[in-house]
Amino acid sequence: MSPSRLVGLDVARCVALLGMVATHVAEDYGPDGRLAVAQWLPGGRASALFAVLAGVSLALMTGGRTPVRGRERAARSAGLAVRALLVAVVGLVLGEPDSGLAVILTYYGLLFLCGLAFVGLRAPAALALAAVWLVLAPVVTQVLRPELPARGFESPTFAQLADPARLLGELAVTGYYPVLPWLAYLLVGLGIGRLDLSRRAVQLGLAAAGAVLAATAVGVSRLLLARPGVADRLLEELGRSGGPEELRRATEPSMYGGTPADGSWDWLLVVAPHSSTPFDLAHTIGTALLVIGTCLLVVGLVGPFAERVLAIVFGAGTMTLTLYSLHVLLRTETLWPEDDGTFVPHALVLLAIGAVFVAAGRRGPVERVVGAAADGARDLVRR
Repeated sequence: MSPSRLVGLDVARCVALLGMVATHVAEDYGPDGRLAVAQWLPGGRASALFAVLAGVSLALMTGGRTPVRGRERAARSAGLAVRALLVAVVGLVLGEPDSGLAVILTYYGLLFLCGLAFVGLRAPAALALAAVWLVLAPVVTQVLRPELPARGFESPTFAQLADPARLLGELAVTGYYPVLPWLAYLLVGLGIGRLDLSRRAVQLGLAAAGAVLAATAVGVSRLLLARPGVADRLLEELGRSGGPEELRRATEPSMYGGTPADGSWDWLLVVAPHSSTPFDLAHTIGTALLVIGTCLLVVGLVGPFAERVLAIVFGAGTMTLTLYSLHVLLRTETLWPEDDGTFVPHALVLLAIGAVFVAAGRRGPVERVVGAAADGARDLVRR
């Protein structure tokens, strides 16, 4: 893998990290009473970018353009399984303090674990499966959610291990980042990770395709919701009235992982943050591809010195597990008593730590521990 490609992906990871921080700490609404840009822009998109990048990482760690086979696939899968389980455990640990956040890492670990079943796919097969998954998974979850216990808004914790069936149901279907529909993100990332990401044409293609997909998803959704009675029916379920424009305002904030469990099937037509509908998945996949393609393209266009500067400035992208964990802890009253409106200080702290580690040539501490355990499992299977 070329250095510029690595840096481009790290820049994208840094963008995802800062986007999630913004949704957690920036002011929710502006002076005009509308959702603030710092909430609207990354809302639902930053976490989707993280999930797509997880798929890219999965592809790169299992052979890149040519998937590994046989014993080597088993060895790398063992290492990745250990990595996924440890990430999930870190998520459970971070669920214990009162941060007020829906911690993504336990979902992320399960998502990564499920992705191991697909690491043998090449780019066309992975992308085709992602397209099918994007349509069918939200339908399946729409059927399953009314039959499962109501979701909780708190992060998964060790206490929930006492009821593993309910915990698994929340992680897979009813939770804030439901793995069943979110597997579409991982499959897309796996597919593009099998491409030659160092090629300018591929980078341009990702950015252009992402922009078209994101815009098309929004446009088609609005056309379908503008049909007579559709928006009124959905607003009535929310206890509100109005038309399509009012429905857009009502669904601007997060929907916490899914549409109303006992709601109309027309909810599958909306584009709303964390709604996990086909149109939401398509839109956020599009924005993720746009960001990844643009980051790769920009880094590929600059010279070696500017590339090194970008690597340091966006170094937080090399240690997102460590810095996301720190961010969660900083949201507790003990470490950072101030509540909302603290995005800039939070971002500067994370960027500074990332820059120092990259400049020193060091990995993040959590990445180092998780990586060592994963490498040990991989090497054991190889032997």
